[in-house]
Amino acid sequence: MHGYIPGEVEPTTELMLSHKHPDDREQVAATIARSITSGEPFSSRHRFIDTRGNEHNVMVVADRIYGDDGAPVGTTGFYIDLSDTLAAAEQSALDHQLPQVLEARAVIEQAKGVLMRMYRISADQAFKVLVWRSQEANVKLRDLAQQLVFELPTVPAPRPETMAAFDHILLTLHERMPK
Repeated sequence: MHGYIPGEVEPTTELMLSHKHPDDREQVAATIARSITSGEPFSSRHRFIDTRGNEHNVMVVADRIYGDDGAPVGTTGFYIDLSDTLAAAEQSALDHQLPQVLEARAVIEQAKGVLMRMYRISADQAFKVLVWRSQEANVKLRDLAQQLVFELPTVPAPRPETMAAFDHILLTLHERMPK
């Protein structure tokens, strides 16, 4: 699993620790040391880097090895590579959650656009207004934005001259775009 050919190296704690992901190395070393000194088996979930530089997410289950004198001399156990399992779970979660996140984000962006136009404020300011109302009303931001967009048809239509000015801008935008 680490990328060595059987018999190529002598497996030692130091060698195994040298492959641990830098963010996980200290925790794994402490777990092994605690197992040896306290006499308990251990399990750990962490990452290691193989000889090709690939990262693996693993679960390790191990117990102590005793010498002839009965003193602990090391650990033995097995690794379970969870990398594919975790990647599949992450993808599944993304496949399920991403459409909902995008839908929620879309209605929030619509509500921001309405606030920007109505109050002539920036996108950041519009978002702060939505957050403020959400917190004041103790309502989810997405739900508040959705209700605002839903109730837009109840706002009186703009005056004819406002619509005419907007129509002109829309129909001639291409003439003013940077080339």
